[in-house]
Amino acid sequence: MKVCYTGGGTAGHIIPALAVAEELRLELDAVGASYEAFWIGTKDQAEKDMVENAGIRFRSIPTGKLRRYLSWKNIADVFRIFAGICRSVAILKNERPDVLFSKGGFASVPPVIAAWLLRIPSVTHESDVSTGLANRINARFVTTVCLSCEDAAKNVSRKQRWKTVVTGNPVRKELLRADPAHGRTFLHIDSDMPLILVLGGSQGALQINELVWDCLEALCGMAFVVHQTGSRTWKRVEHDRYLCMPFLHDELYDIIAASSLVISRAGAGTLAELAALRRPMLLLPLGTDASRGDQILNARRMEAVGAAKVLLRGDATKQRLLSDVWTIMSDASLRERMSEACAKVSVPDAAKKIACEISSACKLPRNEVRGN
Repeated sequence: MKVCYTGGGTAGHIIPALAVAEELRLELDAVGASYEAFWIGTKDQAEKDMVENAGIRFRSIPTGKLRRYLSWKNIADVFRIFAGICRSVAILKNERPDVLFSKGGFASVPPVIAAWLLRIPSVTHESDVSTGLANRINARFVTTVCLSCEDAAKNVSRKQRWKTVVTGNPVRKELLRADPAHGRTFLHIDSDMPLILVLGGSQGALQINELVWDCLEALCGMAFVVHQTGSRTWKRVEHDRYLCMPFLHDELYDIIAASSLVISRAGAGTLAELAALRRPMLLLPLGTDASRGDQILNARRMEAVGAAKVLLRGDATKQRLLSDVWTIMSDASLRERMSEACAKVSVPDAAKKIACEISSACKLPRNEVRGN
């Protein structure tokens, strides 16, 4: 089987797709079937490095950003998207994949349309509770639409519900092998030291970072604090119970596993990882001023099952943050209940379910694909 993967713009699109690629490779290897993969993405070097480090060949295309607001840039981007479709057609004709898997994002639209034009079956996956613009477009052209949860199905148009399936959000196998003892060894802290992890290294990180710095002394009085700030807002802060880093890398999953509480935005990929490791969460989702509101819906879903507390932008004050952190950190039974609630939203075999859908689409006769 030869698979084309596509999607990009953020790591939130790439990492889940790599989890699916890993699962599909393992399944095909187990039965002795051939497997080849390549990726169509943007010209972003970080994206290319992430994909190639996973052992997947990378092909880049021009593409425009899909905006939900009026902008003169939309005019130029129409031409970039058209160029991306033409380039994708050329790549797919040359590579001749059996199936295409899209993880969404603006980079995925040209390859999905190109696959449809060439009658190549395709599968797309939506991580959020609400469907993004790219996947709303993709859904018109793909064979199968995979969704993160039942709530997401409510946002699918009636014309496309027949080809939707709820699979959950995929996470990489290395996450499930995370070792809290290794995380504590990396941090040089004892096994009985409470640990708060702050994930501020993504879009809109400044609000979280400034809140943490404003509350730092009080937070460090409750636990050892590990703070991922992102490279743009990182600054050196000295405290014997505080570690500040632009980004956490190989050690990230072990530190998540060791944490008593994670303070984070509410991107779907991050929430899937936190839920898989059963970590209590305090979520500060991006608001509608910076997104379509998808993070608010993601966070509210976690809150509804009891896995998280949510602080919306207008409520995210120093006093409220400290109050919520204290409520969680001072109550071991509450943290245990939040941990158990994560099981209600975590789907450990999501990558396997998606891999199955890809294999099924691959078997669809080419002359049936254009009928979607």
